[in-house]
Amino acid sequence: MKSIKRIALAMIFSFFATAFSQENDTVGIDDSIQREVSIVMTEQRFNLNPHTATYSSEAQILDALYEGLYSYDPHTLDPIPALATSCKISRDKKKLTFTIREGAKFSDGSDITAFSVRNSWLMLLATPSAPYASLFDCIKGAEDFRKGKASEDDVGIVARNNRTLVVSLVSPTAHFTKIICPPAFSVKTGQDSVFSGAFVLAERTDSSILLKKNPNYWGAQGVHVPSIRIKTSDDIVENAWDFNTGKVDWISSAFDSSKLLNKNAVRLSTIFGTEYIFFRCDRAPFDRADIRNALMAAVPWEALRKLSYVQATTLVYPISGYPEVEGLSDTSIDDAKELMAEARKSAGIDEKETLHLSMGIMAISERQKRQFELLREAWLPLGVELSALIILDQRYIESISDADADVFVYSWIGDFADPIAFLELFRDGSTLNQTAWKNEKFSKALSEAAVTTNAEERYKLLAEAETILLDDGVILPISHQIALHALNPNVIGGWFTNALDIHPYKYLYLKAYTPDIPNVVMK
Repeated sequence: MKSIKRIALAMIFSFFATAFSQENDTVGIDDSIQREVSIVMTEQRFNLNPHTATYSSEAQILDALYEGLYSYDPHTLDPIPALATSCKISRDKKKLTFTIREGAKFSDGSDITAFSVRNSWLMLLATPSAPYASLFDCIKGAEDFRKGKASEDDVGIVARNNRTLVVSLVSPTAHFTKIICPPAFSVKTGQDSVFSGAFVLAERTDSSILLKKNPNYWGAQGVHVPSIRIKTSDDIVENAWDFNTGKVDWISSAFDSSKLLNKNAVRLSTIFGTEYIFFRCDRAPFDRADIRNALMAAVPWEALRKLSYVQATTLVYPISGYPEVEGLSDTSIDDAKELMAEARKSAGIDEKETLHLSMGIMAISERQKRQFELLREAWLPLGVELSALIILDQRYIESISDADADVFVYSWIGDFADPIAFLELFRDGSTLNQTAWKNEKFSKALSEAAVTTNAEERYKLLAEAETILLDDGVILPISHQIALHALNPNVIGGWFTNALDIHPYKYLYLKAYTPDIPNVVMK
């Protein structure tokens, strides 16, 4: 989940005036000028356990500390070999044989082997709070093991020897190497001080994290910056000032663009993410699709999406080859009243009875408060009274499961560029399913998509599944996510705009650069 704060319109205009010179970054790297890179992120409490972390900002750091068999290409985000050097696919496409990189080591100098990978993946499956564990349900025995119905010997993850790992799948899973790119599927030991990635955690305070280059990393020769300092701050003016003076090299989200001297430093892009509101579908009477759809008909979509830069009517961000799905955009209070009257009659609810619905929102989010007010006003004529449950916890996503509310705002960035990265959030039995929604037709479409080896047919089935989700009144799509950064591509190399807003630290390097900004004081 990604939260973008305090974005001014000036940022939009400066972005469109920016030529993405970093995309054509071919300048040679001078190791003599490399130094510590300074990064600012919004204030937050980082969870640096790759098995349980959920936020995209955490994934950015964890990607530096831990590595898996495959990692992200910094340009395209396609999976590229990391701790694995190759993957052999069987004729029936249900067995994957990975060759582990020779000489790969953990930060403590111990060997990374096929057994290390197996142990790490089993540890993930055995962790009750691991949000991404169900993505491994495509592996034989994995679902039963994580649910306590089988032993680890029943899981189709086998280390034949130190350098050979065999994964047996329930059905062909063409996107498996995409699944294992995120940090959740990286290789870790049971020790929090041992890392498999390009950096190690050297220091940590409430407002700062220091990463240092891992000398035992297999690709250490290609890692050029010696260290990275990450500071957390929501002071948007001070952050901009630090960037202007060269104290900070890269700011993620939290800055005042009007204070930046170099307007071309603003990096703004749409990413593979969606903000939406969802119903918790196990709480009567809103466990009924007819009740939910009556409320949907009254939603003031235009007003709800008004403050969004990239409005969304569907869940899945449009990607090449994915069929167009009819979105949610029609508002009719008359239709809503008729639908509600029919739904009440079907459910045996008196037409005069007030239905009580609660919405979980963050205390610090003015955006969520506005969304709440719009829905409260829209649903009152239907005899539905919406109340707010204020969630103070900064880690909003992790608070949802314990919050006594019916409706929540959610923001999700796909961890890999595939529709299943969104649809998995609604699959019955998924560890990512916060809605408790179950639908046989949806499950069938996902199951059929999982076994087909035809890419076009797979996308068609996934689009059908998304249509079922929207038709059942489970979510209110609002916007597609945007990424906002301040970074001077003349200073920082190895940074590329991409669809997931993931920028692997191991590719960063400093360039020789003489500032041409005048020596002025900004007030």
